[in-house]
Amino acid sequence: MKDMADNLFITLVTIMTIALSILIASAGGLLFVNAGDVMNGWKKGIRIMAYITPETRESDVAGLRETLAKMSGVRDVRFISRQEGLESLKAQMKRQMSLIDNLDINPLPDAFEIFMNPEEQTFEKIETLAARVSALDSVDDVEYGQAWIGRFTQVFNLFKFIGITMGILFFMVTVFIISNTIRLALYSRRDEIQIMRLVGATDGFIQVPSYIAGLIQGAVGGMVGLIALYIGYLAISANIEKNFSSYVIHIRFLPWNVVLGIIVYSVFVGWLGCFLSLRQFLKNN
Repeated sequence: MKDMADNLFITLVTIMTIALSILIASAGGLLFVNAGDVMNGWKKGIRIMAYITPETRESDVAGLRETLAKMSGVRDVRFISRQEGLESLKAQMKRQMSLIDNLDINPLPDAFEIFMNPEEQTFEKIETLAARVSALDSVDDVEYGQAWIGRFTQVFNLFKFIGITMGILFFMVTVFIISNTIRLALYSRRDEIQIMRLVGATDGFIQVPSYIAGLIQGAVGGMVGLIALYIGYLAISANIEKNFSSYVIHIRFLPWNVVLGIIVYSVFVGWLGCFLSLRQFLKNN
């Protein structure tokens, strides 16, 4: 009876260890997925504004547009006249119309709005294209939100690095804990295993039940961790929708392929911990 209780306790410890590891790692993955969605959404809105020098003649504008359209990574180019830019500014500054109405001249320059291909919208390629556009004689200045794009890209890459590092660390810690807890279970059955060997049982015959238990514990631990994450996700998403309903903020749960991958990963962790503990146990006994 005591052996059954000990084995049950060790099994629960193994499952909860896997569940906690999966919960922490998948929470990081959930944050990473939604941060990636935000990054991709921002990328779709990225545009390069090329402001034309006042000396540029109207006859040269068409040639400049053609030059911009032929540049690598450019999807579309739209000309914005000074008057069109002023009208757009008035629409955006309705509460400060007195400032604009008192202007004697239109201070805005003609400009080209440059849209890039989605697959080309990396920070490095945006910078490269902006530099090429800025080098043109008829272009006075270039603006593409370089400050916030650069900072967000750096933060995103740093987060990616930390996530990968933490994932490897949690993997090693989880395998270590699981292998030790399973080893405890094996030591509690040491007399039983020695009797099985005496009656002719092979190491393979002894290992199979432990491997099956490790796989099951890994799968159960992974599902428990994902269920806990999903409950937390529902609570957080409901709170965000309630308090930020006027903003375009949408978070989503992990895709199904990622969920299946996490379960496979947890099964593998359970098997690996079992494999390491069995190898050492059978070697020493």
